[in-house]
Amino acid sequence: MSRIGKRELVIPDGVTVDVNNNNVKVNGKLGELTLDVKPGIEVNIEEGKVLVKRANDTKTLKQLHGTTNANINNMLIGVSEGFKKELEINGVGYKFAVSGNTLTISAGYSHPVKMEAPAGVKIESPSQTELTISGFDKQKVGEFAAKVREVRQPEPYKGKGIKYKDEFIRRKEGKKAA
Repeated sequence: MSRIGKRELVIPDGVTVDVNNNNVKVNGKLGELTLDVKPGIEVNIEEGKVLVKRANDTKTLKQLHGTTNANINNMLIGVSEGFKKELEINGVGYKFAVSGNTLTISAGYSHPVKMEAPAGVKIESPSQTELTISGFDKQKVGEFAAKVREVRQPEPYKGKGIKYKDEFIRRKEGKKAA
């Protein structure tokens, strides 16, 4: 049996979980998230805990058991605490500029790259070289952070580009003169 799938998820204070047929709705101080559960997976709420069970041991239900449990756990954490990704940009003239919900990136191209943050995602720039992406939906926060990083991925020779704050860029040695 899946270890991740059979763990009991404790519902934090201030969070409500509603289960209707194959739909799980989680409400908290930061927002509301919903998840459609596949047939064969059953979600129950007992004594302030969320339990996920599967109907049988077919391969697809085994795969979905742990995934559903992890998704519900991410929903509980998201509506109570939220998620945050921090990025930094390295390079001469490279910078972030935030105005409202629009992010403008100067990353060495002939034009600045403009990106709109999706609904429920908040962007802040404490300095021109740092960016903080936060929100209550882990998937949206991670996806937007990946799209921002994709504008100019860090290169291994000089380390120029956009990287996550805790990411380590493995450096390569350049060609040596003869």
